[in-house]
Parts: sequence; structure tokens; C-alpha cells
Amino acid sequence: MARLLQVRQSAALAFVAVVLIAGGVLGLAASSWAGHSVLGATHEIPVYIAQTGHAASGSAANAMGFAPLFKPALPAVVSITSSRIVKVPQSPFFNDPFFRQFFGGQGPQAPEEQRERGLGSGVIISPDGYILTNNHVVDKGTDIKVTLADKKQFTGKVIGTDPQTDIAVVKIAATGLPTIPLGDSSKLEVGDYAFAIGNPFGVGETATMGIISATGRNGLSIEDYEDFIQTDAAINPGNSGGALLNARGELIGINTAILSGGGGNQGIGFAIPINMAKYVMDQILKNGKVVRGYIGVGIQDVTPELGRAFHVAAEKGALVSSVDASSPGGKAGLQRGDVITEINGETVQGANDLRLKVGAMSPGATVHLKVNRNGETKDVSFALGEAPSSKGAANNAGGAAENSSMRGVQVDELTNDIRQQLGLKPNVKGVVVTDVPGDSAAADAGLQRGDVIEQVNRQPVDSVSEYERLISEAGKQTIVLLINRGGNTTFLVVQPE
Repeated sequence: MARLLQVRQSAALAFVAVVLIAGGVLGLAASSWAGHSVLGATHEIPVYIAQTGHAASGSAANAMGFAPLFKPALPAVVSITSSRIVKVPQSPFFNDPFFRQFFGGQGPQAPEEQRERGLGSGVIISPDGYILTNNHVVDKGTDIKVTLADKKQFTGKVIGTDPQTDIAVVKIAATGLPTIPLGDSSKLEVGDYAFAIGNPFGVGETATMGIISATGRNGLSIEDYEDFIQTDAAINPGNSGGALLNARGELIGINTAILSGGGGNQGIGFAIPINMAKYVMDQILKNGKVVRGYIGVGIQDVTPELGRAFHVAAEKGALVSSVDASSPGGKAGLQRGDVITEINGETVQGANDLRLKVGAMSPGATVHLKVNRNGETKDVSFALGEAPSSKGAANNAGGAAENSSMRGVQVDELTNDIRQQLGLKPNVKGVVVTDVPGDSAAADAGLQRGDVIEQVNRQPVDSVSEYERLISEAGKQTIVLLINRGGNTTFLVVQPE
């Protein structure tokens, strides 16, 4: 099934979802898985001329359109269908004697298994049959069919996949196939032309036009490594794995998702940059899988509040929120509360930027970090590891005084039973949050019931009494909490009310 992520939106829309745009059918029911101005004549828009292949400008060129751009690219975009056998949940009514008596003791028979089919697109990237597509187009498929633009059909073999970027490589037994030249997605700018090709809704090969709306989009929680190109070129279910081109007809992205309130195009589509897709493809072809560098620390963005608390420039760098002592970073001396500001001489813009940079490095490569620790800059160097594959009693309860920034927050002792219920390791220490008033500063900061507070203002918390002492000392000042939520630690800043 296609995965959906609901996100908050205004009352004008009932809901909005990020949709991985593979389309398909199951039985009889529908399902799915798998800077120029255009107003007036103030600027001239370059358009390809079919007869010469050169760019022209002005109204005469505008009337000719972009056919010369699409003509060589269309044959290199394919349709991919995949299918798999799935077990169908049985209704409890089928075995209910009262229900079955209305059918002569037999009752309607529901199939125990059904074939589920998915539909997507792909891009031929070598004449000998290698194709780039999305992982979710072919995920768990046992029968892959690839249809070329000339209607020739081939059986596809999945060479490898990378769910962390949603990229897959498929191979067909063919040679002399048309391809699309690869562009450089790092050079894209907002306002550049963008052209999408794919097979939306299974209607057949379709080309659409728009612009680059944004680059470097992340935080959508679709994949582990997100650096999406955003475009308003129309893409819809079935476009997954299709091509995103620039005005030179070069492949700059692999279409993968849309932001939609109804499952169709609303002008916000996302594509995986071709530079990332090519790196993943090369890794798959070389190693059969993707191997990435690994530091072994949890990181988060530096907000203005955290920047003030940790004495670093706001919104720059990546704050270390947890450290695996046995990891390369842990052994090199990285500490919780460090802010990584540079990697190999390049500024770290944020947590996602550092994640992408490290993920694009090979295990064993030496990494040089600049770290801000308590206002002092330190240099830390070490060899990267290999990233693992893809994630009390009421009378003991305590709270904060009414004049505290943590007003209304209730905590309890962290017992072994509570650790097990929360899925925490035995060595985790702290106090568990049992109540957070919805109108409190702590709730505004993101504190939730079930969080375990491990530190208050970077001081360890071992008991309710220790928590109360530290909160009392902080008074109405800003409080920095280190919390553990489901085994992952992160810092929260609670501002005075």
C-alpha cells in the first residue's frame, strides 16, 4: 500500500497527506502501493527549435513549445507494474454459527489470498537495460513487468533497493535502449524550468511542465535521507519513479511523492535529486546494497533557544543529543551536548545536512569535525563506521512549584517495570513524566506524558527528589531538558511563562 503521512493544515482542508505516488488496483477495489517571467513580454524565454536543436527566444519560439526537449526523453521513460500475493484477513462473521445459518450452514467464501498489483514508472539509465525507479514501486513484488514507450514488454529483475532513499534499480534483458543524460541537481535554483514524465493513473506516458519550487526539502518523514526537489509540474499516482528534467533535457530527479488533500496533483510534488539517486545506484551496482558512513550519535537542529543555551549561533550546526559509547564518535570523545559546526571544512547547516554528508561518505573514511563544547571549539577526527541497516507509585510522584517554568508537570520514579513498558534499556536513568498540562510552557516545548527526563540543565536526574531540587534551583529561568522518548534522546528548551 502507498504510505500516507497526515500533517496539520488549516480548516480550509480537511487533511493533507504526503503520498508516495505509485498507483495500482487490488481485485475489484482501488488501492495503491507501490527566474523568468511568464507574464507579458518583459523577459525572453529560451525554447528549443526542432529544426536546429538550438535555443531561441521571443514570441515565435514560445509558440513552438518544448517538443524538441521531450522527443528524445520520452522513449527512455518506462511503465512498471509489479504484483504480489497477499493474505486477506478473514471476517469473524464467516465462522459465526448465527451468521452462517442464513446461508444453509455454508456462508459466503472469501479468498484467503489475492494478487495485489502496483503501477509506477522508471527511467532507463544505461543502454543495456538498467532502470532507476522508486523502491515503493517494486517493494515485495514477485512479478515485475516493464513496458517501453514502443509497447515492448520485458520481465524486470530487481538488482537492489534502498528503502532509506526510496530508490531501486531494475534490470531488463535488452540492449541498445534510449537513455536520458544525467544533469547536476546541485546546480538547481528556484524558478528553473522542470518537466515531468511518467504514467499517471495508468493512462499512458504523460509529460507535464512547471518550475523548481524549492530545493533541499526535508522533515517530511517519508524516508530516512531526505533532500527533495519540490516542483509544481503535475505529477500524480503512477508517476512514481518517473523522470524530472531540466530545460536542457537532462535528468535531474526521480519523482516520488506529492502533497495532496485528495490523492491527486495540487502543485506540490517531490523528486529525489539525481545526484543522490546516482550515488545510491552506483552503490547498489558495486556492492549489491548501499553502505553509508556512521558516527554513532543522535543529532537535532539548533533552535534559537538551544543556541542561547549552548552558546552557539542559532540555526547552525547539529546538536548531539545521544552518544553510543561503542560507536566511532563515542570512542573519539564526542559528548552529549556537543554542537558539530563543521565537517571536513564545510559548515554544518543543520542535523539533516550533517546526516546527508555523513551518509554520502564511505565507512573507513576519516572525518574531521569542529565541535563547540561549552563555548569552546574542539577538533575531533576519526574513521567512520558502517551505518547499520534500517529504528512508579503515586506516592512517589513529584511536580514543580507554581513559580517554575515546569509548572504543572508531574513526574514519577522510573522503575524497572516502567522501563520495560516504555521499551527502554536497563541503564536508562531519570524520572518519567506522568502529566503535562496542555496550556503549559513544557507542553509548548514538546514535552509529553511518558517521556523520561534524564537531565535538567545538563545535570543528571536519578530520582524525583533530584528532579525537584534542580527544577527549584532553576526557578523561572529557561530550562534545558534531555528527554528519552522510546529509546531516542533529544533536548527540549522550556521557556519561562
